[in-house]
Amino acid sequence: MISASLERALRACIEAHEGQLRKAADPAPYAVHPLHMALLLARFGACEAVVEAALLHDTVEDSADWTAERLAAEFGDKVAAIVAELTEDKSLSWTERKELGIEHVEHMSADAVLVKGADKLHNLSSLAAELQTAADPQEVWADFKGGREATLAMSQALVEALAPRLPKNLAQELQEAFARVSKLA
Repeated sequence: MISASLERALRACIEAHEGQLRKAADPAPYAVHPLHMALLLARFGACEAVVEAALLHDTVEDSADWTAERLAAEFGDKVAAIVAELTEDKSLSWTERKELGIEHVEHMSADAVLVKGADKLHNLSSLAAELQTAADPQEVWADFKGGREATLAMSQALVEALAPRLPKNLAQELQEAFARVSKLA
């Protein structure tokens, strides 16, 4: 049985991302992404606060109803702090956000690094699957603000920054996912 707090995080994730879709030829509801992350982290033995943070990692960025203060009030300071470490400033350009995110990895808490690693692993795995089944891979890359080259370069830099800070098995899966995307690209 899952805890009441984890149940609330699941519900908050689904509600915060209601109506949002993932980038893909056959787009899934956005909430599928944080759900995958939570399952990955649970599989790797992450604590409940980290799993909750994975579920809630994009709520402040993507939902006007969620603030850092609301996260702290409803899920506690630890979950809110992890999410705060992962929240991007959407007023910055895509390139600026990604570069700052890469630079920030060395200063992140171990818990935030776990969530960021799961985030990147799921994103890369989804991208690899999309590229593998696409009739025209260029159509897949058209959905990415950085396009093919910049997206690959930023992804590689982020994987290289995250891998030394992640548990070995998660780092290996992340590196393998990037290698699949690179090969398909």
